[in-house]
Amino acid sequence: MNSTKSQTQKTDFPSLLERYFCEYLLKQRNASPETISSYRDTFRLFLQFSQQRFRKAPASLTLGDLDAREPKAQLRSKPESAPRRPPFVSPLCGLAGSHRASASITRALAIPVKRFDRGVVSYLSREEMTSLLNAPNPSTWGGYRDGVMPATMYNTGARVSEITKLNVEDLQFGPTTTLRIRGKGRKERVIPLWKSTRGQLRDWTGQIRTTPGSPLFPSRRGERLTRAGVRSRLDAALRIARQT
Repeated sequence: MNSTKSQTQKTDFPSLLERYFCEYLLKQRNASPETISSYRDTFRLFLQFSQQRFRKAPASLTLGDLDAREPKAQLRSKPESAPRRPPFVSPLCGLAGSHRASASITRALAIPVKRFDRGVVSYLSREEMTSLLNAPNPSTWGGYRDGVMPATMYNTGARVSEITKLNVEDLQFGPTTTLRIRGKGRKERVIPLWKSTRGQLRDWTGQIRTTPGSPLFPSRRGERLTRAGVRSRLDAALRIARQT
């Protein structure tokens, strides 16, 4: 009886979800905070879909609810919008890998992996990029930041999530000025900076707090910018650039 109860606890969805984050992502994969946040958001969407489909609270879901029949039916009727197997299904089922749950695991793994066509990545011309970089007003504190931040992204190819994680100590001045960027999967890279970017950043560091751990591109309150904050500043520069 106790063995059966223990087995059920190992394969019920809330317990598996906890093990997925605590054992698989944190301990086995040593995933970065950004990766964990990405999977958290994916699970949130998945649970919203499951709640509508099964009409039960997420805490009441079981591994047996990961059945392929309904998604397959939707795939046939609406291939452009049907739910496809999320990327976490395989490792999640691996954690459950017991004989008791084998039928559910087989059905869950039968759900097709998402396939989609990737569009051609667009880009800005040199003139368009120059117009965007020159749009913010450099005579104000915020305007100078809104100019040097995208210039740094342009120079280094940094993602928005990477640019918001930069600290002042990641910038190293010298014969070759470099910027250390911490990317996905806890990987780091050191990028040499152009002379123009180096000059802008040298002037910028004279206007912000330079104690270790301080963000290189803070908000007006001295806090770290969010993705939404960076997007709003780029959108503001884009509106001005479009006029020219």
